[in-house]
Amino acid sequence: MPARAAKTKTQFVCQSCGHVEARWVGRCSSCEAWNSFVEEAQTAGPRGADTGPVQAAPFALASVDSAEAERRTATGVGELDRVLGGGLVSGGVILLGGDPGIGKSTIALQMLSGITAAGAHALYVCGEESPAQVRRRAVRLGVDAEGIHVLAAADTDSIRKAIKDLNPAVAVIDSVQTVYSRAVASAPGSVSQVREAGAELVTAAREHDVTLVLIGHVTKEGFLAGPRVLEHLVDTVLYFEGDQNHAYRVLRAIKNRFGPANEIGVFEMLADGLAEVSNPSEVFVAGRREAVAGSAVTCAMEGSRPVMVEIQALVTPGSPGSARRTTLGVDHGRVAMLAAVMEKRLGLSMISHDIFVNTAGGVKISDPGTDLAVMAALASSYRDRALPPSTALLGEIGLTGEVRAVSQVRARAKECARLGFTRIVLPRGSLEQAPKTKGVDLAAVDSVSEAWDLLSAG
Repeated sequence: MPARAAKTKTQFVCQSCGHVEARWVGRCSSCEAWNSFVEEAQTAGPRGADTGPVQAAPFALASVDSAEAERRTATGVGELDRVLGGGLVSGGVILLGGDPGIGKSTIALQMLSGITAAGAHALYVCGEESPAQVRRRAVRLGVDAEGIHVLAAADTDSIRKAIKDLNPAVAVIDSVQTVYSRAVASAPGSVSQVREAGAELVTAAREHDVTLVLIGHVTKEGFLAGPRVLEHLVDTVLYFEGDQNHAYRVLRAIKNRFGPANEIGVFEMLADGLAEVSNPSEVFVAGRREAVAGSAVTCAMEGSRPVMVEIQALVTPGSPGSARRTTLGVDHGRVAMLAAVMEKRLGLSMISHDIFVNTAGGVKISDPGTDLAVMAALASSYRDRALPPSTALLGEIGLTGEVRAVSQVRARAKECARLGFTRIVLPRGSLEQAPKTKGVDLAAVDSVSEAWDLLSAG
């Protein structure tokens, strides 16, 4: 009688966060995502007795060469080097995410061109495209393909062998969702595959001292597809932000073990690739119309870089009980909070009005130091009264209507003065730290009512 085949054990894995359940459930108890569980084959991990003898031994931390740990390689793309903190670190792993068509593969090829121009070798693993497609893009971008090796494979065994044989300075995996490990039975792109394949590639990068760049897809919610554990495995997480209808792209460092987090680099998408924008402040306020109601200018801190941003607001009468709140580039909840503060402290009936807030140029800001500018733009549109020209506004607003001090006010004020703003409205608590600049009037305020009285007086 033939032996009965062993039954494959399965489990249900959340495709958003990697949480595992024994049976299917409608909502994940970890990330609260709906209908995200997929049945996958259960793989048994190595047991303690099967892992073999441990050969690693502890050593003194003082014996580690700190200069070797800080060795960096310039990519040839200045804005990318800025975001990374000075360049690539040998053995570091970077996760690059963004919407389809945002420029991830483009900047990867431009980076490899800069690396190979210095005489190093680079590896480009194309899991989604054919080598011919990659070559055509390189020709369009004007990239020197000499020194860039292409591997048309998706299994981790082939990729690890190529890294070992070629020993490149940088290896790019485009994309990590197409890579699979033979040790996992599930399909490529699943949580189990992304987690296992990512771990194997990270281990290979550490062993051979190779900088690894993993290109990842972004879901419709704006998060990197796959388990969050992938973000914990890597050293740096970079997000490409921007709208395909706008020419400008913002590369933001969400996590960086080798440099400052939340640093940004600004690029302009052109026909022949991504061009660096060394002065984003001028770009984001260029073409601004003066003496127009609903427009205010502020200076946001993005990492260590001060960036001038124009806030545009439109407040129109709406249907009672169903007023709309639409925001682009500004946190939706914060705008709702500011509208409530304005209704309470300024006596403006915001609850019955539709509110639309936008940042010119498509840049996203999360700095609370821009609250005063958002409030001023809303009040200006509501009153249909333009704000004084050449005025920049800085300040965080509390629930009681007070204007609170902001961080790095010196860098913000210098950027405002550099672009020709002659008056800066700022919190009184930041007045002492603001630099005294000839031709620039520093107007300190304590509350939103005081700030609006000052702006109304011109």
